[in-house]
Amino acid sequence: MRKQHITRRTFLAASAGAAVFACGHSRAASRKDGLRFAEPNGGRLRILDGDAPVLTYNFGDQLKEGVPKNRTRSCYCHPVWAPDGTVLTDDFPKDHYHHRGISWMWPHMKARGKAVQLWHLQGIAQRHAKWLDRRADAGSAFLAVRNDWRLDDGERAGSETVRMRVHKADAVGRAIDFELTFEAIGGPIELLGATVKGYGGFCFRFAPRTDTVITTEAGKQKDSNSKPFKWADLSAHFEGAGKMSGAAVFVHPKNIGAPNGWTLRHYGFLGPCWPGLEPYTLQTGVPVTLAYRVWLHRGDAAAGKTGEAYEAYRAALSKKGSL
Repeated sequence: MRKQHITRRTFLAASAGAAVFACGHSRAASRKDGLRFAEPNGGRLRILDGDAPVLTYNFGDQLKEGVPKNRTRSCYCHPVWAPDGTVLTDDFPKDHYHHRGISWMWPHMKARGKAVQLWHLQGIAQRHAKWLDRRADAGSAFLAVRNDWRLDDGERAGSETVRMRVHKADAVGRAIDFELTFEAIGGPIELLGATVKGYGGFCFRFAPRTDTVITTEAGKQKDSNSKPFKWADLSAHFEGAGKMSGAAVFVHPKNIGAPNGWTLRHYGFLGPCWPGLEPYTLQTGVPVTLAYRVWLHRGDAAAGKTGEAYEAYRAALSKKGSL
């Protein structure tokens, strides 16, 4: 088993500049100019910045009309909005019904000796288990939830603890930190990326758009598989928006295998691949944690200062002694 690198300290360091959260009961910010929660019907929890929506976390089952029932899923983020109000994510796209906003899923998994997968929702599913924390104030919102990985017969084969910290937007963009902790229960679970291409893990599926540009620290990119980058950005003119906007994913430098290979697709997909083309086995009682920052911004990658935002992320970690 490879050594786990991410700790709670490094995640808090990555969220430098956010409010300090004390223990206590969940509460929403009372100030209209701060971050707050709303809970519409349908198993959804929304985070707002004042009156502007930021993201919706779908903790209950979701299914779009006209989509096969076997594509029902939960435990992911959609819609996700840019600071200018543009919807950046897609859900149930016709070309890949299984794609879902910001999610974490694998196309190859083994549990109890059987082949299952969260990618195409076969044999295993993420199920909401328990809210762990929910707090918001003028500068940030924090959400923590535990989900179970349930086999088709209902057996609990694994768990995931999801922690999200949403920061208040500035004139350029907004940071959202994700910490994902995975653990096998009652026996090992093997995770593996797609054959040859390697995709699987943290995923961002984008809404319909034109003029798509994908950028990394190495410059503009074509579609590719498994090339390692520290970050990747997709910017475009999204449907219904007059100006360009976009989003980037930053890989925590302490993630296993970082910088990871990526799946980059101009049809609207960014995914840092983990574990990629080599299987990784989750063991009972040995949690594994991965962390990412999503940067939602106005304009293209240059106008959105994506490179500078990534360096600020690294600097916050380094200042806390976590690099």
